Formats: sequence, C-alpha cells, structure tokens
Amino acid sequence: MTLNQITESLDIKCESNIEISGLNTLLDANNSELTFLENKKYIKDLENTKAAAILVKEDFVKMVPKNTIALVCDEPYLKLAYASKLFASKIIEEDGLECKVGENTTIMENVSLGKNSKIGSNCTILSGAFIGDNVKIGNNTIIYPNVTIYRDCIIGDDCIIHAGTVIGSDGFGFANTKDGKYIKIYQNGNVVIGDDVEIGANSSIDRAVFQSTVISNGVRIDNLVHIAHNCKLGAGCILTGQVGLSGSTILHEYVIMGGQSATAGHLEIAPFTTIAARGGVTKTIDEPKKQWAGFPLMQHRPWLKLQGKIAKLLK
Repeated sequence: MTLNQITESLDIKCESNIEISGLNTLLDANNSELTFLENKKYIKDLENTKAAAILVKEDFVKMVPKNTIALVCDEPYLKLAYASKLFASKIIEEDGLECKVGENTTIMENVSLGKNSKIGSNCTILSGAFIGDNVKIGNNTIIYPNVTIYRDCIIGDDCIIHAGTVIGSDGFGFANTKDGKYIKIYQNGNVVIGDDVEIGANSSIDRAVFQSTVISNGVRIDNLVHIAHNCKLGAGCILTGQVGLSGSTILHEYVIMGGQSATAGHLEIAPFTTIAARGGVTKTIDEPKKQWAGFPLMQHRPWLKLQGKIAKLLK
C-alpha cells in the first residue's frame, strides 16, 4: 500500500504516495519498507538505515538520512503495532494451488494441507497434523501426530518433529497505550528450520516479527522447549527440557543449554558454550568454550565452590 494510506490510518500527516511493501528493522529495511525508532539504544543504527520511511520521535528527526521520510510521532512503537496489522497475512488462503506431495510420501487420514504448500519425497505425516498455507517441507522428514506448522514456515530435509509441537505461532509482542492497554504487534515473519533437526514433543517455536526465526542444521531440541520470535540457533545446538529463549536471542554453533535454563532477550551466546541446568543468562557471553551455571550466572567451577561453602555455613 502507499505511504499516505498507511499514515492516514495512523493519524500522521504525510503526502508521499510511494509504495510500501512491508515493515522491518532499522538495519534490515530496504527502500520500500517502513521502520521505526523508539529506544535510544538503537540510535547508532539510524544513520545507516535504508528504509523508505521511519516512525520517529521529534528528538531524532535531524539524524534521519536524507533518503528516508521521517514520520514524526510521540509513540513510534505503538504506531508500529497499529501498522503491523495492515501487513498481516490472511489466516486461511481461500485461493491457490493444492498442496504438492513428493514421491513415496505417506500422509495419514485427518491431516490438513494448506494452499500453495509443498511436501518433499519420502516423508511421513501422521494423523492430526496441520500444515498451513505456503509451507515447504523437505525430503525424508517425519511429522508426528498433532504437530501444527503455521503458514509460510520452512522445514528442511531429514527432520523429525514430535507430537504436539507448534511451529510458527505468534511471538509475544505487544505495545502499550498511555492508559495501559495492550496492542498486538502482528508477527509477519516466519520460522525457517534447516536440515537434520529433531524437535521434541510439545515444544513451541514462534514466528518472527519481521524476517525469520532460524533453527540451523543439526540442532536437537528436547520436549517442552520454548523459542521466542526472531531467535537464531547456530548449527548443532542442543536445548534440553523446559529451556526458554527470549526474543532475538542468538545462539552460535554448538551451544548446549541444560534443563530449565533460560535467556533474557537481545543477547548472544558464544560458540561451544554450556549453560548448566537452571542457569539464567542475562548478558551476552563473548568467550567461547566456557561453562556457566547459576543465577546470577557465573562460571561453572566457581559456582560449584560457592555451593560447597554455602553448604558448610548451613552445617
């Protein structure tokens, strides 16, 4: 839609009728997309944005690049939430091609197949699975009963997804009005899962706000794991039972997280890091090949010594 159509719905004055194709982050937006800046933390990214237009406070207008249209407003994040609804996909596609199914693929009864979807060869889709619109599933993949794969998600080759898991549900994103009301931020991205990935039962991987939540090749995910929107897992990561990743967490390759460990959002964990069970990661970990434990998080060996001293004090 055109920019002036968008701004009219947001109660912002703008006469430009350039075409806007979608929403994106400051750094990833192209010259046909709309972006926003709410937090001073990301002010350094403003001068490098290539977005067509930006929702921005008056204080930051002078820093907006010349080729980007500044849409001045008091609450850019809230305006983004309202704009996200304008670009939300249909829940169900009424038109389109029937799902294409490859050779030697077995699909049991009571499986729902969406429009414009594609399933590769030698796959097995068990009863009760829901495959949404525009979904792509590679070869030799097994989908167990009652797995739900929302629209636009991509599953690679040689994957196993166990019963009850949900791929591509909405991430937990809301903006507040001044009187405290929560306004939904529509999650218009998807989930991309690589090859040779196994996901345990009753896990949930949320779709991205923009772009993709990414699970790379060779990842192993246990039962009851939650991966929030826009997370990225590098190759070979292992997440055991009840691990929780907050939004935009990046795990580099071969990170191992023990049961009930978790991360805060917008942080990175270095390659070959191990987080012990119930460890709470609140800051980025830069050093690779280290073991961490506890909350607040500390290196594993000092944490063991600390527990020993505490035990002696109790005696």
